[in-house]
Amino acid sequence: MMSIITLTTDYGLKDHFVGSLKGKIISELPDARIIDISHDIDPFNTAEASYVIGASYLSFPKGTIHLIGVDIERNKENQHIAMQWNDHFFICADNGILSMLTQKIVPQKIVEINIHDRFPAEFSDLDIFIQVACHIAKGGLLNVIGKEIPTVKEVTELQAVVAADGNSLKGYVIYIDHFGNIVTNISKQQFLEVAKGRPYEIVMKPKSIKTILPNYSAIATSDKYPIKTYEGEKLAIFNEAGFLEIAIFRSNPSKVGSANSLLGLNYRDVITIKFS
Repeated sequence: MMSIITLTTDYGLKDHFVGSLKGKIISELPDARIIDISHDIDPFNTAEASYVIGASYLSFPKGTIHLIGVDIERNKENQHIAMQWNDHFFICADNGILSMLTQKIVPQKIVEINIHDRFPAEFSDLDIFIQVACHIAKGGLLNVIGKEIPTVKEVTELQAVVAADGNSLKGYVIYIDHFGNIVTNISKQQFLEVAKGRPYEIVMKPKSIKTILPNYSAIATSDKYPIKTYEGEKLAIFNEAGFLEIAIFRSNPSKVGSANSLLGLNYRDVITIKFS
């Protein structure tokens, strides 16, 4: 069976890095099927990488190997890890990228990669990841390339927080997509658990939103007017990945602006849902 290896990096496409990465994988594993998820993660932005991986991995068959090249330099704080989770494999630095996944489902196995001394000194961190990915693709066991560890590093910014009185849910902007839509770390599941059917208001700068819609086009609340009439209206939905998203209906960031530009919302800005 042909192995699928996905790539998610902050390398961009201007330089040679992505091409070289693919070439090295093919050299080790000629039959590998390599699929790009994204190479436009903001440099060293582990929260953004975590969201993108969490939103995309389920589109791939079980057994897929996900190589994540974001903030991968091995140091005293960030070791290299490989994780089997929900029958997928993930290879990255232990910098919190995988903590959004492990909040949902307990990993099947996590190992701290310890094969660095088996290779020449000039081997890069990415070269090690490639060796691990190809080992797994050939049916190799995780215990062969690392020692088992119980957990991955948790990153608190990836977790929305419920107030002590249960009357508000505080989250943060963790991703801004191609359309300028704002994605928060507030999940639909957490929202429903806290809301318990109560009225709510999404508080943000500069204005609030009082309804979470089932989809973008639901902004058109009247049959009297064409959908185009509602272009430019702000709205909130839970996106396909299950996270609260703030958007401007049919916005074009390059022409009329987006939730990012028109509402002034940026990475790590606070979004609060208040319940009454």
